[in-house]
Amino acid sequence: MLKRFFFIALLILPLVMGAQVNQQKEKVVIVDDEDCGCELYFIDGIQTTRRNGLFGFKREDGTEIVEPQYKYVDQFHGDYCLVFYDYGVCGLIDRNGRVVVPVQYEEVAYPTDGMIRFKDKNLYGFYDTAGNIVISPQYRTASGFSEGVASVIIDFDSSTIGYGFIDKSNKLVIPAQYEYTYPFSENCAIVKKYDRYGMIDHNGHEVLPIKYLEITPMHDGCFFAVDAVEEKAALFNSHFQQITDFVYTKVDGYNEDLYIVERNGRKTFLDRKGKEHFGFYDYVGPFNDGYAMVSNNGKYGIINKKGKIILPIEYDNSGYRSMEYIFSENLAMIEKDGKYGFVNKSGKIVIPLIYSSAQHCTEGLIPVRKNALWGFIDTEGNEVSQFVYDAASYFQWGRAEVVFEGTTYKINTDGECVKGCKTYPKNLKFKLKH
Repeated sequence: MLKRFFFIALLILPLVMGAQVNQQKEKVVIVDDEDCGCELYFIDGIQTTRRNGLFGFKREDGTEIVEPQYKYVDQFHGDYCLVFYDYGVCGLIDRNGRVVVPVQYEEVAYPTDGMIRFKDKNLYGFYDTAGNIVISPQYRTASGFSEGVASVIIDFDSSTIGYGFIDKSNKLVIPAQYEYTYPFSENCAIVKKYDRYGMIDHNGHEVLPIKYLEITPMHDGCFFAVDAVEEKAALFNSHFQQITDFVYTKVDGYNEDLYIVERNGRKTFLDRKGKEHFGFYDYVGPFNDGYAMVSNNGKYGIINKKGKIILPIEYDNSGYRSMEYIFSENLAMIEKDGKYGFVNKSGKIVIPLIYSSAQHCTEGLIPVRKNALWGFIDTEGNEVSQFVYDAASYFQWGRAEVVFEGTTYKINTDGECVKGCKTYPKNLKFKLKH
């Protein structure tokens, strides 16, 4: 039987690319604190502080928002942060330190659709973002709110339950008649009855028959459903019309308007109109900035969104780097016969495959290993440091971690030590071309 599809936009984005994306979304300021000998990361202007084993928060100017009083804290997600007095004793604060949800509950979620789900004595209820309880704890299971409604379990008797939907006034607007329900997305929700799946609209009307083995949530006006006979998936549009045959045995993800699908044991790209693109491969990665990694017979290359192979499918992939053959700052790391180099988006190898290992290009610099030691090169392949490090990371927020003679340090993009510098050689600065 076909395994459940997990439909996630921007699936398999590489870790370092994720870090760069976060860097763009979040303002990060790093301050070296000599008292603790540590780096303080102010993310969007707020930093976690610690005193006597407890956590609080302060701003970049040193203003204390919340004095240390919590045993555990999350980082801020937008305007809110989860805080804990202990395991199972949590609440929610805002960026001004105001307690939105008292720190006394078993479970608290971040707001969705203006509502905050919480759990008290094994039952779920909801606060609003003003800090008022609007639905008292009464449900054994509840989803977060989405498109004005939340999925909940209704107990009819000691042995009979049903899933339905409530609105923000706690009115049951879609009867609890389902074995399971998913949150609404793009004006429809997946529901389950008699071990089969279908879709309903906000009026509870069945817009897709409840007869499929699996269904992915609606995303960008399309979804997949798995036929109970063939046990294969077909693509449907927002009008619930089938636009491909039931031929796909796997859907790996969706990025840059293309799905990665598998048919007859081979993978290809499928657009939202149901058209396949660029041929079939043993493996394909998601498109990122118009380029994707593809593989046949254990060898790897790169194609662009016109289907042109810009890097021949003849290179290796040691497999432990998630970003292999993905462009970062217009360079992709490639590997062949145990040697590493870099290719540009025209398919030209701009840094020869001469290094025994490498990391990806960030902030204009690339850590590479020559023989047994690491150093740094620039985007043109110029060696800007000596090869003296036991290990080296890529740069993030202006800093990289290096290991020199067994000791770990932090350096900046000029090669100057910025953390743990007492034993760091002063002559190990970068020779950059400006």
